[in-house]
Amino acid sequence: MAKILIIDDEKSIRSTLREILEYEKYQVEEAEDGELALELLGNQEFDVVLCDVKMPKMDGIEVLEKSHEMGQETPFIMISAHGTIETAVEATKKGAYDFIQKPPDLNRLLLTVRNALDQSTLVSETKVLRKKVSKTYDIIGESEAIKQVKDTIDKVAPTEARVLIQGANGTGKELVARWIHEKSKRASGPLIEVNCAAIPAELIESELFGHEKGAFTSAVKQRRGKFEQANGGTLFLDEIGDMSLSAQAKVLRALQENKITRVGGDKEIKVNVRVVAATNKDLKREIEEKKFREDLYHRLSVILIQVPPLSERKDDIPRLVDKFLDDIAKEYGSAKKSISDKAVAELKKHPWTGNIRELRNVTERLVIMCGAEIDVNDVHKYTLD
Repeated sequence: MAKILIIDDEKSIRSTLREILEYEKYQVEEAEDGELALELLGNQEFDVVLCDVKMPKMDGIEVLEKSHEMGQETPFIMISAHGTIETAVEATKKGAYDFIQKPPDLNRLLLTVRNALDQSTLVSETKVLRKKVSKTYDIIGESEAIKQVKDTIDKVAPTEARVLIQGANGTGKELVARWIHEKSKRASGPLIEVNCAAIPAELIESELFGHEKGAFTSAVKQRRGKFEQANGGTLFLDEIGDMSLSAQAKVLRALQENKITRVGGDKEIKVNVRVVAATNKDLKREIEEKKFREDLYHRLSVILIQVPPLSERKDDIPRLVDKFLDDIAKEYGSAKKSISDKAVAELKKHPWTGNIRELRNVTERLVIMCGAEIDVNDVHKYTLD
């Protein structure tokens, strides 16, 4: 049952609104002034607030502002008998969901409350999903090497700077890109990923920039590319070192002008995209061998993040294994298996040329093949062949 707070210094108004809302099966609380309202907001959770604008002690706009200072995201519907366009505009600028004049039209009031409840539900669901995503894609480890990566992410994520992530296969470059997006001002926008190595050279331009109907034999309809799909968010170009030179030239133009043109078209389309790129190649060597554009490299590498191989952060292995054991148990719907200290110590001796990805695969293999506790003999049998 949705819970609504009514803030109004007039008892008759509060009673009328309570009667209407309780008839619609809402749970209702009342506050006769702003100070009491803020106390209630600090101690209880509400789905919607109906707040009068003109009140003694503290007006409704001030209540709205102070609730935001408290970290409240509950939708406020402002109500006033002295409503003007200026008041409505001010309330909206301060973050109010809507503005209704007294006496409120019953249908308008109930519709606005329902719409505000929908927004409140969406905000709550988004929070839950973000927590799940953050937990799923957490960067595990306290080694000095991984601390540097985390510190760099915290510094660069809130900016608009382009980032080039370097590291061997399986080190977690995609995870770093996800966290840059998650901690950025674009977090509410899309994160669109493109694996440049997995797309044939003749299709990469269509994939990135889209195409018009009839641009080539199989172009039976117009298609938006990844740049357009990422508008307002982040475009992650994974394995950019494998991109063709012709596609590189177009990406460079898109970064310079914030415009793209679909394959087979001549219309320029504005895009607002932050590009994060990753590669397992030495791009400076690729530049020397004329396989990668130097000007594109400098456009992409405003910030460089080097993700260390697992061999340089072996002290993180116990934490990583514990995380994988937990994740795998949840995936399989089974009890989490334990692992002996000697088994973990043995895992730390392994070279891990496949990095985090290899460790995750080995952990899953041990979970499948071993008993309730994974011991050192299991590690020798299923890992160190």
